[in-house]
Amino acid sequence: MTLIEAVLLTVTTAATPLLLAAMGELVVERSGVLNLGVEGMIVMGAVVAFATAQVTGNPYLGALFGAVAGCVFSLLFGFLTLTLVTNQVATGLALTILGLGLSGMIGENFVGEAGVQLEPIAIPLLDQLPLLGPLIFNQDLIFYLSILCVVGVSWFLFRTRLGLQLRAIGDSHGSAHALGISVIKTRYCAVMFGGACAGLAGAQLSLVYTPQWVENMSAGRGWIALALVVFASWRPLRVLAGAYLFGAVTIGQLHAQALGFGIPSQFLSALPYLATILVLVIISRNRRLTLMNTPASLGQSFVPDR
Repeated sequence: MTLIEAVLLTVTTAATPLLLAAMGELVVERSGVLNLGVEGMIVMGAVVAFATAQVTGNPYLGALFGAVAGCVFSLLFGFLTLTLVTNQVATGLALTILGLGLSGMIGENFVGEAGVQLEPIAIPLLDQLPLLGPLIFNQDLIFYLSILCVVGVSWFLFRTRLGLQLRAIGDSHGSAHALGISVIKTRYCAVMFGGACAGLAGAQLSLVYTPQWVENMSAGRGWIALALVVFASWRPLRVLAGAYLFGAVTIGQLHAQALGFGIPSQFLSALPYLATILVLVIISRNRRLTLMNTPASLGQSFVPDR
């Protein structure tokens, strides 16, 4: 494997959890719900996946239970916000804090243990292709699921009746309810899907990216995933591009540290999060300029001469 292939392979591995978590949150936000507990669901998925794989010796079972853990954790958010009608922002933040603390308690006995890693699944013939073979066709199961998730969500949102209903609920839940669409049921399904994706993203961290358990190993990826959804304007293919962009920034700062650049390591470690802030600022500025150039933003509506 050449150096370029090795670097691209690590970028792919770093981008996969971001892609999964962001795709799940995209569906949640399309339904009109904002779940800021992505970070907590990721770290819960990571610890449950690692613990399950250690106890059973089966990493695939670990990945499954990691997704289930994220889904169950999201149900708590759904019950509080959709049934008890609590504030979504406050509940999501509380969910993140709960996840970080609970995962530390569950994983206390697993710190320092060597993990059971998900092995790559080679696709015959295609894995022999130069460059693309090891990058795309010789990957672990969670990578393949992340790509299928992008395709599946794109098809679901824009090619199915249920996807149209979900987007209608996000645009105007009152109108959707008047048409007989079950708003609460649909939002519960969207929240559970987002939780499962976040839990699977956490499983990728503890079973593939770094096959071990470290407290707070999500390291802010949930917040980056939330920013990715905004960066992508709630479009699945843009989420795919954004995830690999942020994955490249993450891996780039690691290689910069390894090469001994005369830049403080703390600054290099902060690069992915600085890039997130920069992207959000640019998006906000572009939207403000767009609004300033429309008649409605000038405080008056356009009325043609009579």
